[in-house]
Amino acid sequence: MSLRSLVRRHPLTWFAVASMVLSWWAWPLYSLGLLPNPVASFGPFLAALFILAATEGRSGVVGLFRRMGRWRVGVGWYLTALAVPVVMSAAAVWVNVALGARVDLSTVHVDGFAVLSTFAMVLLIPGVGGAWEEPGWRGYALPRLQSRRTALRAALILGLLVAGWHLPLIVVGQVSWADAIQIMGAVIVFNWLFNNARGSVLIIMLSHAMNNTVWSTLTSQFVAEPDFARQAVLQAVAWCVAAVIVLLVAGPADLSRHHPRQEEPLRVARKDARALPVPADRGGPYTSSAPAASVTKPDA
Repeated sequence: MSLRSLVRRHPLTWFAVASMVLSWWAWPLYSLGLLPNPVASFGPFLAALFILAATEGRSGVVGLFRRMGRWRVGVGWYLTALAVPVVMSAAAVWVNVALGARVDLSTVHVDGFAVLSTFAMVLLIPGVGGAWEEPGWRGYALPRLQSRRTALRAALILGLLVAGWHLPLIVVGQVSWADAIQIMGAVIVFNWLFNNARGSVLIIMLSHAMNNTVWSTLTSQFVAEPDFARQAVLQAVAWCVAAVIVLLVAGPADLSRHHPRQEEPLRVARKDARALPVPADRGGPYTSSAPAASVTKPDA
């Protein structure tokens, strides 16, 4: 059996493997002092493109780019996506100060240009920050995980994958071990945003870029060592509390009170297969009353 056939039979498994391979190649080069980071953060995006090209062909790749460019979302969701990371960080700083962290406001200097430029670089340049992970996690994996599972179960699976993907960053000390816990909470919150924003990957990229920006340019200004280590733990707790609130309000089935979860059944395009009608996938780009191009479902 060829590699392509294996990928077509188990696309999500191969996506997870490809995400690691296409990201972790930077780890040995980092160890040699040749790269600033041990992971290439655009790896999940590349993995999604490769798996889609092998399984769904051009229509799958185009569908991913459409999600990345889906900007017709309510203004409220844009504001929420940008505000949530700020609120999480601010809440953690407040609790940290209440627990005794020292904040010397006379030494705090917030450079507006630095904040905006950092946000722009993380959002627009693949490999700088984590925004370009999202086309893989939310654009490809999540809608397919949600097609056979509740939104909560899909989030837990995706959370474990994303947390595992961050292993090199944790091992070399670039991020705290608490980030693995934070990721489990943040995945639920991000998936809630995604399902309510009509499956817009752009919204999640904005929120991820804001989270990276706030942490690197603002949080570090207010909290210094030895209290900074506790800040990472408190921020993880804040995201987990937010996740619990989302589950209580939006419900575990769809992570939304007003919209069905975004779903895309796993498909394999075959030129020699007879065209099959595509079932309504509750929000995916294939939702239509017309039959799709020749597709068949993989065995797993």
